[in-house]
Amino acid sequence: MSVIILGLDPSLSCTGWGVIRVEGSRISHVANGQVKTDARAALPDRLAHLDTVLAAVIADHAPAQAAVEEVFVNDNPQSTLKLAHARGVALLACARGGLPVAEYAPRLVKKAIVGTGGAAKEQVQAMLRVLLPGAQVAGADAADALAVAICHANHRPRV
Repeated sequence: MSVIILGLDPSLSCTGWGVIRVEGSRISHVANGQVKTDARAALPDRLAHLDTVLAAVIADHAPAQAAVEEVFVNDNPQSTLKLAHARGVALLACARGGLPVAEYAPRLVKKAIVGTGGAAKEQVQAMLRVLLPGAQVAGADAADALAVAICHANHRPRV
């Protein structure tokens, strides 16, 4: 039996998404992408755009489960607040799609992929090329989202 997992790396400027299929211990790439919002647009419009695209991703790929990276606190409170808004939209899109959502700290995601929570983004991307051979990754945020999905594949409860 296979399960499709959606991983999300929320951000107001560019939210990454990645979809994987898990069959037993085998993980394969399904799709990935990035949702960029216009920095000149009003916050509600940016959030609405993010919601619309994530709803389409969920409709297109029909994941059974979702995983979202937890918020990390920046030095800049405004940046943290913008990230929290985008994360809220991501959680809402998953809830409206009927998906159970797991949340993972960035350090746990890195540890699941590379083996150490202090791994650099480049190390995560290099391991993704090993774990998902042939996958064309849309960018750094999409890579992070795929890593979140793989972390969930490794930590999710088995039924």
